[in-house]
Amino acid sequence: MKVTVVGGGSTYTPELVSGLTRLDVTELALHDIDPERREVVGGLARRMLERQGYRGTLDITDDLDSAVSGADFVLIQIRVGGQSARLADETFPLPCGCIGQETTGAGGLAKALRTVPVVLGIADRVRELSDAWIVDFTNPVGIVTRALLDAEHRAIGLCNVAIGFQRQWAAWLGVEPRRVIVDQVGLNHLTWVRRAFLDGEDVLPRVIADHGDELAAALELPRRVLDELGVVPSSYLRYFYAHDEVLREQLDGVPRAQVVADIERGLLELYRDPALVEKPALLEQRGGAFYSEAALGLVSSLVSGDDAVHEVDVRNNGTLAGLADDDVVEVPARVTRGGAVPLPQEALAPELLGLVQHTAAYERLAAAAALSRDELDVKKALLAHPLIGQYAIAEELLERMAAEVLA
Repeated sequence: MKVTVVGGGSTYTPELVSGLTRLDVTELALHDIDPERREVVGGLARRMLERQGYRGTLDITDDLDSAVSGADFVLIQIRVGGQSARLADETFPLPCGCIGQETTGAGGLAKALRTVPVVLGIADRVRELSDAWIVDFTNPVGIVTRALLDAEHRAIGLCNVAIGFQRQWAAWLGVEPRRVIVDQVGLNHLTWVRRAFLDGEDVLPRVIADHGDELAAALELPRRVLDELGVVPSSYLRYFYAHDEVLREQLDGVPRAQVVADIERGLLELYRDPALVEKPALLEQRGGAFYSEAALGLVSSLVSGDDAVHEVDVRNNGTLAGLADDDVVEVPARVTRGGAVPLPQEALAPELLGLVQHTAAYERLAAAAALSRDELDVKKALLAHPLIGQYAIAEELLERMAAEVLA
């Protein structure tokens, strides 16, 4: 089995490599356009694989066609424009009174406009040179996955939020993680856990009752939000539920992009050490916890057809009432060799559904704007986003972002 990682020079890659030998991989290709990252991250990957006793081949390359040719799975984890682009996405909305975030709001739209054409170009080469599944971990996952599916690529989107909840709650419950199914539903980075099943029994009320304070603190939301809604929102809901508070913090604080850039510099310096043969502890501060387990678990199920449940981004096709069939939703699904089959879902409560419908409309417009490159399409997407919505602000945001992402 050949697995290709596009964006293989990412500092995330050692997380993925650490669990690779769980699969029957005979060929691994790490593709990246950055020569320094290819050398540094690729070197650590080689040492890690040698320590694990990996007997397959490892190709570290900037040749995309060579990397994806004959692949069975292509994992895409790129950041178009690097951390400097992320810093721009997190800062240009602030003078307009809007939150700056790399996947949400105007910053997320800028990232989508920059990213979708590149990912589709990669996917076209994958389709030409292989029959691979594309697993997208590139943000904004929902919009990127929608663009891939609209272009009829064999793709599934993946996020690590649900598996993070699963691992934490399994530890609290004192059970193996595989016994816990987190029923997290919505759109990528706009999800709520409505149920959590332990051997078929919904234990979410127990989790909230026993650990609500810890959950609320981690989400930086008041405990009453969990108690009153009866669900556990993803951390990205804070941008909606505490918008003004977050904006004040961003205006006075250090952008997350700058923090991540500093962490990445430290990681790359560690990766250069020829004595390092395992992922360093600093990688935990980068984010993306359990990324490798989510990605490798999904690949394993697509290979074996074991019907295991994974949280994935797929077409709605009637799963969530109130959304169009071609919307891309993030839901638990049983995964077979043929793909992902979402678990049946009850209708979303009105306080959840309204926000999901609003954002789904934005995502539809954002995916279209990423292809058309038309300023009016971009403005419509800005107007549709629930964190923006005002015409004058949309015009100012468009002016600030157009030169960089539409040129």
